Amino acid sequence: MSSGDKQFPPQKQERQPGKEHVMDPIPQFINPNYKPADKLRGKVGLVTGGDSGIGRAVCYCFAKEGATVAFTYVKGREDKDAADTLKIINEAKTKDSKDPIAVPTDLGFDNNCKAVVDEVVGKYGCIDVLVNNAAEQYESRSVEEIDETWLDRVFRTNIYSHFFLTRHALKHMKEGSSIICTTSVNAYKGNATLLDYTSTKGAIVSFIRALALQMAPRKIRVNGVAPGPVWTPLIPSSFTEDKSSKFGSECPMKRAGQPYEIAPSFVFLACDDDSSYFTGQVLHPNGGMVVNA
Repeated sequence: MSSGDKQFPPQKQERQPGKEHVMDPIPQFINPNYKPADKLRGKVGLVTGGDSGIGRAVCYCFAKEGATVAFTYVKGREDKDAADTLKIINEAKTKDSKDPIAVPTDLGFDNNCKAVVDEVVGKYGCIDVLVNNAAEQYESRSVEEIDETWLDRVFRTNIYSHFFLTRHALKHMKEGSSIICTTSVNAYKGNATLLDYTSTKGAIVSFIRALALQMAPRKIRVNGVAPGPVWTPLIPSSFTEDKSSKFGSECPMKRAGQPYEIAPSFVFLACDDDSSYFTGQVLHPNGGMVVNA
């Protein structure tokens, strides 16, 4: 890549989860031209990893559309981002929705996921939309570098949590509810330096398709969103300064997406009036990469 490919100032965060409030520039979660239309009025949405990035933008749009919103975050590392997102939701929410809650947890374990669901249902009585969004990723040069501990950590966060949260949330979901999982363009095109992450995202695509078939008789829809390169805290906490600065320049639109450009896909899939005939499907806001899926 040439120096002209630079998208962002060089930056690197030393560990995950990344922090949104220290990024330059801050990811854009608000589209000033977004026009809410009460698409989720009266609904309760639970968004994992909702403190920052795509998750924050989804929380914001859900709140603007009338939903009551709960989200998860990692305690300690993400405290400020979570507090900022609570403020954002409170300012965006409609007058008849309930106050949002932020739940600190490690989603890689079944008991923790059950506790999250129990807290949300205890507060609001049900879950209408479950967004399995939280993820982590680490670069590696070869499969030989990825040991059992590393693999177990990434799979627990990225795919085990989908199973755990879904199985507990379903007890409190009714006909017309929606489950939305965040996968990735990497599941379709591959990524040599993100082998384990890409594998989990492929597993999520299969999870979506199979669970949709299970849930069809219960009239609960299961779909996914496969973003391309999006400017979120995952980027500076995963890549080198040089790679972060050029992030997104490889796609046909020659730029990274912003979280606000991805969130409407989740609104569409959450709204039964808009997407009632969608299940087992994946939307592809990816800057023009053709994935034939």
